Amino acid sequence: MTSSCLPEWAHASNNPPAGHFKQAPEQFVVVEQLGFEPEQRGDHLWCWIEKRGVETHRAITLCAKEFGVRERDVGYSGLKDRMALTRQWLSFPLSEPPMQQSLDRLAEQGIKVLSAVPHPRKLKRGSHRSNRFEIAIEFDASDAEQVFERWQRLQQTGAPNYFGAQRFGHAGLNIERARHLLAKGWHKRADKHGMLLSSARSYLFNLTLAARVSADSWHTPLAGEVVNLDGSGSFFSSADAALDELTERAAVQDIHPTAPLWGKGQLDSFAQAREVELHSVLQEQQLIAGLERAGVAMARRALRLRVLDPTWQRTERGALLGFGLVRGGYATAVLRELIAAPGL
Repeated sequence: MTSSCLPEWAHASNNPPAGHFKQAPEQFVVVEQLGFEPEQRGDHLWCWIEKRGVETHRAITLCAKEFGVRERDVGYSGLKDRMALTRQWLSFPLSEPPMQQSLDRLAEQGIKVLSAVPHPRKLKRGSHRSNRFEIAIEFDASDAEQVFERWQRLQQTGAPNYFGAQRFGHAGLNIERARHLLAKGWHKRADKHGMLLSSARSYLFNLTLAARVSADSWHTPLAGEVVNLDGSGSFFSSADAALDELTERAAVQDIHPTAPLWGKGQLDSFAQAREVELHSVLQEQQLIAGLERAGVAMARRALRLRVLDPTWQRTERGALLGFGLVRGGYATAVLRELIAAPGL
């Protein structure tokens, strides 16, 4: 068990060798990539910030206080971990750059404003295209060849698109909290417990993904599959194409099989894919019913995570990895296929 509440999710290949990562923020660098540029005009100031050891919500709180704006008026696209060196965009309803004194105080708290550009609108959640990672991993020299081979395999097959452990709270306790919340019928207050609902949906998704990984079908469409077009939010049914054609496209990572993010609505899959999806969560019907009562909308997520523009640099203690992931992908999903380390 990785925690008191979470199972050990299946690996795509045999168990990886022991290793370490994230010994210091500078060894886990995350750079948000919007895919577009601010327009350099407008009433919102978009700030490109660098954070060291500060998670996104904390950065919003500190910046809002210094800039004299309400936290709810601060825009951001994605959440970034605390134990990392991260660069991302935040937006503020400001027409002028912040005072230097404010910037200095933020720098003392681990937040540097690298640039500030005006834009007509507030930055919205999920606006960025991808994230770029530079991560130092450590492993025994005798395992170097194996780790490198696993890295090369990931480039060919992608990684199982698991939600990372941080999604489930300390020791995975968010799942039990979500069970309690939904079992008590507190769905009318669900808007105040969004993270718990997200944790529940993520847990159910991981259960289905783990079942597909164990059956070695996580990267290959099944009959009745709903597939995702790589790098997009586009989904379509396998009923619209021959399974052989979809299998060929999946082999080159043009499309990916998917699984439900449970909630209220239609499952959309059918035949073998639907059977697998239902069976993998058979013991969690109360959790699913609770999500439906809470009014969370049914959605889907790709089972596979493509590793973008990968680089590998051997170091004295291990390797420095560089790679991109689409929005919503967890770097830990990639790392756990390379090494067995705490936090993976």
